[in-house]
Amino acid sequence: MAKEITSRQENYSQWYNDIVNKADLAENSPVRGCMVIKPHGYSIWEKMQGVLDRMFKDTGHTNAYFPLFIPKSFFSKEASHVEGFAKECAVVTHYRLTTDEDGKEIIVDKNARLDEELIVRPTSETIIWHTYKGWIQSYRDLPILVNQWANIVRWEMRTRLFLRTAEFLWQEGHTAHATKEEALEETRRMIDVYADFAENWMAMPVLKGTKTDAERFAGAIQTYTIEALMQDGKALQSGTSHFLGQNFAKAFDVKFTDQSGTLDYVWATSWGVSTRLMGALIMAHSDDNGLVVPPKLAPTQVVIVPIYKKDAQLDEISAKAHEIKDQLQQKGITVKYDDRDTQTPGWKFSEYEMKGVPLRLAIGPRDIQNATLEIARRDTLEKEIISQEGVADHIEQLLADIQKGIYEKALRFREENTYYVDDYEEFKQIMSEKGGFVWAHWDGTEETELKIKEETKATIRLVPVEENPEPGKCIYSGKPSKQRVVFARAY
Repeated sequence: MAKEITSRQENYSQWYNDIVNKADLAENSPVRGCMVIKPHGYSIWEKMQGVLDRMFKDTGHTNAYFPLFIPKSFFSKEASHVEGFAKECAVVTHYRLTTDEDGKEIIVDKNARLDEELIVRPTSETIIWHTYKGWIQSYRDLPILVNQWANIVRWEMRTRLFLRTAEFLWQEGHTAHATKEEALEETRRMIDVYADFAENWMAMPVLKGTKTDAERFAGAIQTYTIEALMQDGKALQSGTSHFLGQNFAKAFDVKFTDQSGTLDYVWATSWGVSTRLMGALIMAHSDDNGLVVPPKLAPTQVVIVPIYKKDAQLDEISAKAHEIKDQLQQKGITVKYDDRDTQTPGWKFSEYEMKGVPLRLAIGPRDIQNATLEIARRDTLEKEIISQEGVADHIEQLLADIQKGIYEKALRFREENTYYVDDYEEFKQIMSEKGGFVWAHWDGTEETELKIKEETKATIRLVPVEENPEPGKCIYSGKPSKQRVVFARAY
């Protein structure tokens, strides 16, 4: 199977597509720009979803659900918000189909036009804040800490599976607070949750910081972001948290009476991650042999494959395999015993390597005789023969080592592809030849930010939040700069 994958060096984009396809993660659908997430891909997303959902609830949030359709008039209430999403909106104009005069072709019924068009949600701030108006009257009703798991539609013209599709899955948190300080604290708390998830579950090191005015979320006062570096040297925005101030509360007239009896507008945040994290997982860790999945997010952490020549040997091998499986499951390890007789062991090895199963155990007649097992690691492709005695403890430690090793490998890559630059010619050369994260001074103007983007295709990924930033001179304009920011070409 690995021979069917284009190498990363030869064509990184095709390599990515090959991994998504051959690892059975997703495929294109009949609907332009939309994907079918296949069972293996969805199983990984479910693991992500489960972990994140628990993290949200541990920080006091609860889940709710809001309509897929949003009245068009809602978008006109927050000007910068509608401007940010207007070109990506899918619009529902009619509510019924009929047949043509010949009765042969299905057509839209011209007499069934909606009184007001509905927008298929590109994000839910507007309808949620319309709803919150009915929920909030007093400080006693605050804070509201709500999360929604949903699908989103943004009419992308250039799509790539997981990374940018017209429809995608995500979660969006929407919180309401009595004070600015509380809302800011919530905004920072949730970007920390995302960073924790990225590093400790996805094994993907990230940088944290804020977006520039040009890059922040439409309708936000401040956007916090985590940025990860992919193996082709491009950055991927992997999660955002937005301080919305009182913008949406004012747009939808959401006021509350505080403890002193004063009427004021509510303070807001929103935050989200999407199935784009699947793309990040693939591009951060996988290799030319297929998908690599950190054990904490692997739907199947261990697969056991029996090796036998005679059917008579299978019963004894299966009995031992099930015994080992039970030992592993008692430790909370997810295990699959693959005794299919329709595929050879070699084919199975290749399949599970392609799908990124962290550990593969092979057991045959000689292993029964010697009380041994062959273990193959997906991350390093190393194999070893171990004793069956204490196998559960050994594998538990091995999975922890793999999780740590995958993170450290990604961290080394980022460190090797991080540059501190003070010369614009060097900056351009790195962007065109190497990629990576470039820390450079910027004068703080949108004009300079745009010029650099036009000339190098690099954008400011984030402005680090530093207690003692290093002042300097902008690499482009030579004007004073308060601190270095992080540039990169990005997805």
